[in-house]
Amino acid sequence: QLQLVESGGGLVQPGGSLGLSCAASGLLVDHYAIGWFRQAPGKQRDLVAHITSGGSTKYKDSVKGRFTISRDNAKNTVSLQMNSLKPEDTAVYYCAARSPLSYEYDYWGQGTQVTVSS
Repeated sequence: QLQLVESGGGLVQPGGSLGLSCAASGLLVDHYAIGWFRQAPGKQRDLVAHITSGGSTKYKDSVKGRFTISRDNAKNTVSLQMNSLKPEDTAVYYCAARSPLSYEYDYWGQGTQVTVSS
């Protein structure tokens, strides 16, 4: 059964750091593009960062230089390290997988809440 499970969310003060992890089962993360999305209340869900099967990465402009996406093939996980967090980073964060033959992300995790507040 294909499953993505996020972990690592929580409450952090502005300027702080958090690391999110996406554990995959039923698929190999290095065979898919894996994306981290976020959705704040009343806003659309946005792609924050993704890593392709070939290892290329891309980031939303507002997180460049602060967030880093990485992959651990041995653990079959994809992580999102978030530094210098801002209140506007507050959202539910989701990981998702897109197969090489698809134009859309087909598989989604349940999400993890990140709250940046003093």
